[in-house]
Amino acid sequence: QVRIVESGGGLVQAGGSLRLSCATSGLTFDSYTMAWSRQAPGKERELVANITSGGSTNYADSVKGRFTISRDNVKEIVYLQMNTLKPEDTAVYYCYGQRQILTRLLDYWGQGTSVTVSS
Repeated sequence: QVRIVESGGGLVQAGGSLRLSCATSGLTFDSYTMAWSRQAPGKERELVANITSGGSTNYADSVKGRFTISRDNVKEIVYLQMNTLKPEDTAVYYCYGQRQILTRLLDYWGQGTSVTVSS
């Protein structure tokens, strides 16, 4: 059974930092691209960052230079270091793993962790 559990969210002032963690189990973790997505109130969910099994990363323009995604393939955890937070970063942050097997796309999502940035 696959489990993905996010933690580390909370309330922070603008300019502050948070580190989100995503603990996984039941995945062949090092075969999955792992990602963080977020959904702000009244807005569509958007990709924040992803990291391939080989360690290549990709970021949304809105977070480049402020957020860093990383992964520990031994502990099977994904991190999102968020610095210089802005009120517009307020959202529920979701971690997920994605893998393509032939024509089939597998993805598994966590339940989300809430981040609130006050101005």
